[in-house]
Amino acid sequence: MSKMAKKPVRMSSKDFHCGGGDAPTRVTSVTTAIPGPKSAALLAKWKQYEAETTGYQAQVVWDSGRGVVVTDVDGNRFIDWTSGVLVTNLGHAHPKLVAAVQNAAAKLINNYECPTEARVRAAEAMVKHLPAHLDKVFFLTTGSEAVEACLRIMKRKTGNFEIIGFEGGFHGRTYAAASIGGLGGPKRKYGPAMPGVIRAPFPYPYRSPVAGGDAGLIDYCMSRLEDAVRYSSTGSIAGVFTEPYQGAAGFIFPPKGYLTELEKWCRAKGILFGLDEVQSSYGRTGTMWAMDWEHITPDVVSIGKGIGNGIPTSAVAAKGEVISCLGRGEMSSTVGGNPVSSAAVSAILEVMDEEHLVENSARMGKVIMARLQQLQEKSRYLGDVRGRGLIMGMELVKDKKTKEPAPDIMKRLIDRCAEYGLLIGSVGIWGNVVRVAPPLCISQAEAMESCDIMEKALLSLES
Repeated sequence: MSKMAKKPVRMSSKDFHCGGGDAPTRVTSVTTAIPGPKSAALLAKWKQYEAETTGYQAQVVWDSGRGVVVTDVDGNRFIDWTSGVLVTNLGHAHPKLVAAVQNAAAKLINNYECPTEARVRAAEAMVKHLPAHLDKVFFLTTGSEAVEACLRIMKRKTGNFEIIGFEGGFHGRTYAAASIGGLGGPKRKYGPAMPGVIRAPFPYPYRSPVAGGDAGLIDYCMSRLEDAVRYSSTGSIAGVFTEPYQGAAGFIFPPKGYLTELEKWCRAKGILFGLDEVQSSYGRTGTMWAMDWEHITPDVVSIGKGIGNGIPTSAVAAKGEVISCLGRGEMSSTVGGNPVSSAAVSAILEVMDEEHLVENSARMGKVIMARLQQLQEKSRYLGDVRGRGLIMGMELVKDKKTKEPAPDIMKRLIDRCAEYGLLIGSVGIWGNVVRVAPPLCISQAEAMESCDIMEKALLSLES
């Protein structure tokens, strides 16, 4: 559980709707074709000058955001179900975060390794919001960088070089992070991956290969884990590194009890337990940290996305006795812990406390989940709805009995939702899962409006 117990008075801002109250009127408004004329022109110019390395998104050019609402350059307003890929947990352009960043940038932008008051305050705030066993942090820039650092720490602490990762896992696109991940895309055609990776299956309840419900699936995956070590390890295992739920693979949530069993297995083997909370932390799952679900105690944790709410920053949290294996200067980062991102870290945690965003995530998650489960009964394409808090996956299939993935529907659904005022994205091993991840400040009225749009859009594709 978090060390922070007090709940300060919620910040009031007349022009920033945030929290569990109801927005007074409908917030979406689409008055042009998608893309609108200004968006179309900018998209053409973008294609001319920037390499096309990004995935398919709704054909709109963002102009501004406030809370859960994004306005494009043509003046259309949308509810955002992406949070910039689970980043803007506070919502877009929260006034307290904007002020903190502006003030910091006007004073000092970079300091390399030198301490600043903002950096010290950020570290203190982070540790106070972490579970008690994680008493040290340090700051970096991206989630991938934090993952790389965790893996280096695990190897240095144990003196071993093998890391156990999981099928379907995603930890970033840098060398070690991509190697540990269990998806082919980040590694394909780039040559040999990092040696010393052992791969095991991750429990996928909707597509379980065994009978026996959750218990049977957990037993199966733990048995396969033992087999992976038996057949692949050279006897130099540093530890296990996993996501609490698999994000890029399709928001795959393991059965309750699996993470506890995985940690027990690590302790019995005398190896380290690493957790990737880059996208699952900061209230996203209805608790401050996903590790709070089962009160697991990982040795090292990678943190990103929500930590900066759009300001590039990340962190590693660890047990002091684990991270003490590093010498001075071994994890220097050119812009990690800079004054601007440090100011953002502190401001974000203050807002989360003041506006009770973790609690709102849990509450609004139940509202949206109930609506999506009703939609699942109506839709012939919606095979599964899963998640915790304000992170859910809607898995689209061609047939609910065969569960054949339906990625061909996804692009049409992205476009149709945008036409009606909702921005969504896709994930999944087959690209057939809708990302449901609005900012944590979404109100009940906004949640219901967005679910209305999703229902209208999905059912319109089935007529």
